[in-house]
Amino acid sequence: MMPKSYGGHFYSFKNNKKSKKANEPRIIFLSFLAVLIPAALLLMLPVFSIQGLGFLDALFTATSAISVTGLGVVDTGTHFTRAGQVLLLLLMQIGGLGQMTLSAVLLYLFGVRLSLKQQSLAKEALGQEGGVNLRSLVKKIIIFSHISELIGMAFLAYRWVPEMGWKEGLFYSLFHAVSAFNNAGFSLFSNSLTSYVDDPVVIFTLAALFILGGLGFTVIGDIWSNGFRGWNRLRLHSKIMLTATPALLFFGTVMFWLLEHHNPNTMANLPIGAQWLAAFFQSASARTAGFNSVDIASFTEPALLVMLLLMLIGAGATSTGGGIKVSTFIVAFMATWAFLRQKHDVVMFRRSVSWPTVTKALAIIVVSGALLTIAMFLLMVTEKATFVQVVFETISAFATVGLTAGLTEHLSEPGKCILIIVMIIGRLGPLTLAYMLARPEPTLLRYPEDNVLTG
Repeated sequence: MMPKSYGGHFYSFKNNKKSKKANEPRIIFLSFLAVLIPAALLLMLPVFSIQGLGFLDALFTATSAISVTGLGVVDTGTHFTRAGQVLLLLLMQIGGLGQMTLSAVLLYLFGVRLSLKQQSLAKEALGQEGGVNLRSLVKKIIIFSHISELIGMAFLAYRWVPEMGWKEGLFYSLFHAVSAFNNAGFSLFSNSLTSYVDDPVVIFTLAALFILGGLGFTVIGDIWSNGFRGWNRLRLHSKIMLTATPALLFFGTVMFWLLEHHNPNTMANLPIGAQWLAAFFQSASARTAGFNSVDIASFTEPALLVMLLLMLIGAGATSTGGGIKVSTFIVAFMATWAFLRQKHDVVMFRRSVSWPTVTKALAIIVVSGALLTIAMFLLMVTEKATFVQVVFETISAFATVGLTAGLTEHLSEPGKCILIIVMIIGRLGPLTLAYMLARPEPTLLRYPEDNVLTG
């Protein structure tokens, strides 16, 4: 039905019911808190911490683990007991799967049937269409996650069991495999992986894990279902991820080597092969994994700028990683390219991207930029740190990366609170916060169009 015009106003007779999606961001946020608060309280107990942990530090650590960020105010390998490290491992697994997926898993295990709304929420969190069997989907995710982690653990154990013994070697292998696949960045080594900068077994195993985790469950499921039937059967999102991911890896690897191979504090003293290995690892890790094989604080500013860009782009939608997401960046870039070429449609792989998707991508970038600016300003007020440190730490927290320029361990209490909020927003997504705070307005009134001068 066409809208009627009265006095220059267009009245559309659309359904006036508020969308059920209005409450979905609140449900996601509350489910996050339902895991976060008990986890923080548990970390305070003596059984989990050797030296004791205050509530704010426990909350920061729990947030970092559940949001799969990896920033830490204490050293994971020395501050926590083995029980505490196991708890962190479980929190990383929960955070990587996502609260909605985990809720679906637990309810299925206990034989509880999900309501249609709960199924819709879980499917949306995993980027799936309405007709998908949720039980089958969740089963595939769990199987793929655990098989990937076990294979990664086996490769790491090959290196670490002879070095540490069976008990320590197996636990270190399991912890780092889970941390890598879930893009968490927590390490039991005080210097992260700098001792293994030239070890291809450790470097390639961990890189493979967080690249797989960063592709996203949507892409993995698509490949699982259609991958052997031809490229053309894959969804557009999967094609974007499978082409953009290696392109970003290549870009980061080349740039890091060019900018750092003469730096005596990072790569200059390494053999040429180890230099390229370190450059590749940091390129892969920067997009939300958070491990480092060289000292990040010693990077040159041009290299840090490249790293900031990769961190902000992040991993894939519905993945274990963060950032604005690769697909968001590609859609915004292609929309800009289409505008410059005076094309009306945004076309990729012979498919047009819907304009709601384009506007959502632009909204994510604008909202993310606004939130980052506010957080950076507040940290500049509360912390005695350089501009570069503040920018790096804020983007690292927002993109749930976990790499640090040396500021996190020296944060004031207000600074810790700021980064806790930033990590939560980064994991849930900036639009989740915007949707949660905004009130949906029914579409009853449409005004006539007019031109606005821009640029």
